[in-house]
Amino acid sequence: MKKLKFLESSAQKYSYDVFLSSSGEDTRKTFTDHLYTALINEGLSTFRDNEEIKSGEIIKSELENGIQQSRSWIVVFSKNYAFSSWCLEELVLILECRNNSKRYLLPIFYHVDPSHVRKQSGRISEAIDHHEEKFNKEVDETKRKNLTDKIKRWRTALTQLANLAGMSVQNVADG
Repeated sequence: MKKLKFLESSAQKYSYDVFLSSSGEDTRKTFTDHLYTALINEGLSTFRDNEEIKSGEIIKSELENGIQQSRSWIVVFSKNYAFSSWCLEELVLILECRNNSKRYLLPIFYHVDPSHVRKQSGRISEAIDHHEEKFNKEVDETKRKNLTDKIKRWRTALTQLANLAGMSVQNVADG
């Protein structure tokens, strides 16, 4: 693997070359592990939540800092990614940072059809429905409105991600 072109020039200093976003239960012991190892072997400083967040640290702020302090992002979108509100919140922040800078975002669709993400159909629809059902149980009207707004941000982020040129990894054992 050649040194990635998008990492070569940048006036701003970042703590990480790559922020790796994935649903741990789907890919951590398989594809994402292989990808993380390949990035590290290429000498790329890579943020991955189970590697960079130490015990006792506040997870949300560490993830936000990791995203903001990364030169690029790789989102490994897998079948259960959208079931994780943490992953969806990461995705929203990654896209906000990308939209406000010239940094690089590579989506990898791991056993997921990008059109399902774009149209929010199939498993993605199930995930969003799951979150909506959970949020609709909130009795406080203000909180419920905030949660509804969150769902809208997630939907927008999913569509934006699926509209990017990325890699589709289908029918591959461990990548």
